[in-house]
Amino acid sequence: MSKEQLAAVKARLGAMPFDRTQGVEQHRKSFASFAVRPIPADVTAKETLLGGVNAIELTVDGNAAQPSVLYFHGGGYVVGSARSGAWLGAELARRTGGRGLSVDYRLAPEHPYPAAVEDGVAAYAGLLEQGTAPGSVVVAGDSAGGGLAIATLLAARDRGLPQPAAAAVFSAWADITRSGASIRGKASADPLFDYDILGWYASRLLPSGDPSVPLASPVFASFAGLPPLLIQVGSHEVLVDDAVRLAAAAARDDVDVTLQVTAGAAHVFQNNFGLLEEADQALDDVARFIRRYLS
Repeated sequence: MSKEQLAAVKARLGAMPFDRTQGVEQHRKSFASFAVRPIPADVTAKETLLGGVNAIELTVDGNAAQPSVLYFHGGGYVVGSARSGAWLGAELARRTGGRGLSVDYRLAPEHPYPAAVEDGVAAYAGLLEQGTAPGSVVVAGDSAGGGLAIATLLAARDRGLPQPAAAAVFSAWADITRSGASIRGKASADPLFDYDILGWYASRLLPSGDPSVPLASPVFASFAGLPPLLIQVGSHEVLVDDAVRLAAAAARDDVDVTLQVTAGAAHVFQNNFGLLEEADQALDDVARFIRRYLS
């Protein structure tokens, strides 16, 4: 572990202070300037449709067309885009030998819950309708996109769709009620989020109704029938308990689950592959996990 590298990553995150007085559009612009990174030179990015949902197909030079990594970006369900998800989506495709598909699901507050889940399951169903075998699909996502990845699996199961080979989520926001103890207990260590900041997003995602419904807060769901699941989180983030409770729910329901907590790491530290040893190790672990279950 490199303490210097971890500290540098936390400093970079801390340099993007959250301003709750900011309007949604301004916050989207700020997030995009921080989160959207150039597509690597050996990756071709092409706009496509999956079940009527916009997405970016990411083809890595020399890789096969399969497996397919269906990727959901983070951003609290309010900010972010397929372009901000393309960075990790392309890297997962590279390391698994296939292609990536970064989904441009609808955002709140214009499209509150359950719009993102509807788009997630539509994109997954659309991928299958194109002839992609479910055993060659991996569903993945970070932050809110991690929660959405799990919700997509749940919605697909409830619709009777076959499950993908596996799923991997990074720093998943999986409890919109913000009831995990780490939401407050880890606030001093987290350079990005605290209880009130998450509340800003939650109030836009679900302005009324029950925030504990399973497709909004998958920690409260039954995981029966879901595919093998890899959950990664850093110990320096308020979402530690979301990850732990996801793993507990999966284990309760006899799902093959692996939980990895990286000490001293911040939110979605995997974004820093090539700069942070822990990020490369985590993505190597994801690739090995995925290859174990691909048919």
